[in-house]
Amino acid sequence: MAVDVKYATKATATGGRDGHARSEDGVLDVKLSTPKELGGAGGDGANPEQLFAAGYSACFIGALKAAGAQMKVKVPADTKVTATVGIGPRSEGGFGITADLLVDLPGLERDEAQKLVDAAHQICPYSNATRGNLDVGLTLA
Repeated sequence: MAVDVKYATKATATGGRDGHARSEDGVLDVKLSTPKELGGAGGDGANPEQLFAAGYSACFIGALKAAGAQMKVKVPADTKVTATVGIGPRSEGGFGITADLLVDLPGLERDEAQKLVDAAHQICPYSNATRGNLDVGLTLA
């Protein structure tokens, strides 16, 4: 599958889950901490699952807007997407992640909102990157 790349960025992590991550332009500059649930000390740093959840939820809103333009449906300005990302051991070995998106499209009829969510799930780069690798739950608020 070829991708006509329109934008690319770089970020570098050091120290793993208890380290630091920074984008090449410095806009993203975060301390990282391993959650207690994964055997870490916890702390005030972010973790990869939080960063993935933030990226997926923001990207999915962009996909909703793109789908809305195609379907001639105005996406409400107060649309919210909450991504819940989990991590844990897989039965096959190693670790895996889970993702569930809670989509709030206030003011849209439920049928129209569901069609929009389904279309956005086909457009969203995060959905396309994970398709076939993890089941993404999609729920309308």
